[in-house]
Amino acid sequence: MTRRRIGVLVMSYGTPESMDQIEAYYTHIRHGHAPTPEQLAELTARYAAIVGGVFPLRENTNRQVSELERLLNENAGDTEFVCKQGLKHAFPFVADGVEALHREGVEEAVGIVLAPHYSRMSIGGYIREAREKADQLGLPIRFVESYHTHPLFIRALTERVEAKLNDFAKAGYAREEVRVLFTAHSLPASILETGDPYPDQLLETSRLVAGQTGVTGWSFVWQSAGRTAVPWLGPDILEVLPKLAEEGVRAVLTCPVGFVSDHLEVLYDLDIECVQAAERLGLMFARTESLNTDPLYLGTLKDKIEEVVQADVNKSR
Repeated sequence: MTRRRIGVLVMSYGTPESMDQIEAYYTHIRHGHAPTPEQLAELTARYAAIVGGVFPLRENTNRQVSELERLLNENAGDTEFVCKQGLKHAFPFVADGVEALHREGVEEAVGIVLAPHYSRMSIGGYIREAREKADQLGLPIRFVESYHTHPLFIRALTERVEAKLNDFAKAGYAREEVRVLFTAHSLPASILETGDPYPDQLLETSRLVAGQTGVTGWSFVWQSAGRTAVPWLGPDILEVLPKLAEEGVRAVLTCPVGFVSDHLEVLYDLDIECVQAAERLGLMFARTESLNTDPLYLGTLKDKIEEVVQADVNKSR
């Protein structure tokens, strides 16, 4: 029997691998326009503030892709899965990942993004880029668009919220005293005009996790908005924290449901900016641990990829 070889394109935003790659990375994000010296200095300082610099960010993605490939092949029978990375703003780019799968000689591919919630602006962009390259090469490819309600994903987040609420309890804060803020990366507010599902999917994830933990004092807020002339979705967490302090809230737990890895928006925006803001406001502040290579998260990715593959098998029967 011929072994079926399936390529898996694992896509993510990307990050520089060293400090000297930050300018090229930032220029790519800015569609080829180099940042001003002030902008470059600010971003470089943010990376420098993270313990270990940028290296752990890229290495974490490498581990996620490697472990996912291992899991997919664990009990795959006569199927072999080949996983390659495709990054939006760093090498290997999305098109490079598709080319790498084609060179491996796979007959078909599945694309998945290391982000649980679909937006035409984010996930949709990855899919368009990958499909364009795959079509050029004659490689059939289908995609996982979202996995924001997958039971394993919700369980992984729930366990993290529970763990941090237990830490608050040890510090003397009852569960009902802790305000839980679920967060995700903001996008331009113009997505609301097109009925983009991104905000609704994020709220759905937040409600499921709150329901599983029995948390009633929670809100969904945004973070890490871009600095552009157009308005972005809000309110931003840095605007919400002072209001909570004014209301008499003393303890805040943030759960970044829109992020699956430790990277700049988590390690700097939450762990440094928000921590400093909370200290000034007299708030006890904590963040749930990132999913990274958690077996429950990787199991989510595995299930969704296999679901696409099985759908294809059923369709061909």
